[in-house]
Amino acid sequence: MDRTRWFFHPILVFIFSIAALGLSLFLYIYWYMEVSTGLESIIRRFNLDSGQVLESETWVVILVLSILVAIILLGIFTIFVYNQKTLQLYRLQNNFINSFTHELKTPVTSMRLFLETLLKHDLSREDQHKYIRYMILDIGRLSDNINRILDLARLESKSYKANFAVTDPVKAIRRFVESNQPVFRDLDILIKPPARDDSRCQIDLSLFDMLLMNIFTNAVKYNKSETPRIEISFEIGTRRFHIRFKDNGIGLEKIEIKKIFRKFYQVGRADDMSAKGSGLGLHLVQNITRIHRGRMKAESPGRKQGTTFILSLPLCRQRSALS
Repeated sequence: MDRTRWFFHPILVFIFSIAALGLSLFLYIYWYMEVSTGLESIIRRFNLDSGQVLESETWVVILVLSILVAIILLGIFTIFVYNQKTLQLYRLQNNFINSFTHELKTPVTSMRLFLETLLKHDLSREDQHKYIRYMILDIGRLSDNINRILDLARLESKSYKANFAVTDPVKAIRRFVESNQPVFRDLDILIKPPARDDSRCQIDLSLFDMLLMNIFTNAVKYNKSETPRIEISFEIGTRRFHIRFKDNGIGLEKIEIKKIFRKFYQVGRADDMSAKGSGLGLHLVQNITRIHRGRMKAESPGRKQGTTFILSLPLCRQRSALS
């Protein structure tokens, strides 16, 4: 069944329909020309009145027929475009659902571990309070993620209004690491401070946290090392602030580097444990980067050699809002 399904693909059906209609018009005109040539030879042979056999309005009929065929072709093309847009909207809906699941999975897993710990072990009151505080943080993260994902659902409709503020990216990353320490307790995080501490960028903190969440989550998920590690370093350019996230994960092949930011693309094979996730995390990262008028690219020496994501944000020269 799967082998014949490609034959009914909308694009192929559209091409075959256009080809069939065009061929029909061509065959009709070809047939008419052949018939006209034959009639003209008969008229000359028997000295008949050409006006009685070949009406001058015939060419008008052919012209009108050609116009009608062109209108039909335009109608078919319009239906095809509408069908493709409907299919795209359907994919966007699935994108939203998968994104929602992707963003909520980590804090839910964290809360489950804390609850299981409270049930299985007789903890002191102090430890109980500590785990309860962690779970409260996870609940807050869940609430924040719901609001963020709802905002992201509006990104492609251009209705999202970012809340930019002049922010130190280094401090924003440190704050994110501290507030998400329970979530990434198995991740070795090394932050190398920049040479200067006076850089500012226009950042939407809620979107920036989502970007960091996806990068950090991928550093753990796509990693086969005993201790997942991510090194964060900074470089201050003349106009841009560069942030490098280097992990010790499974790495990327050259052919994959240009594809990983595509929607639904997954690294790895179906029979490989590295093929995980919904293929949306890095696509969200790319969208958030574009909102900040930044650039995101990936580098990797190859498989099993880790990956480096480089985020470049425009430096803030004034405290004016980003337009």
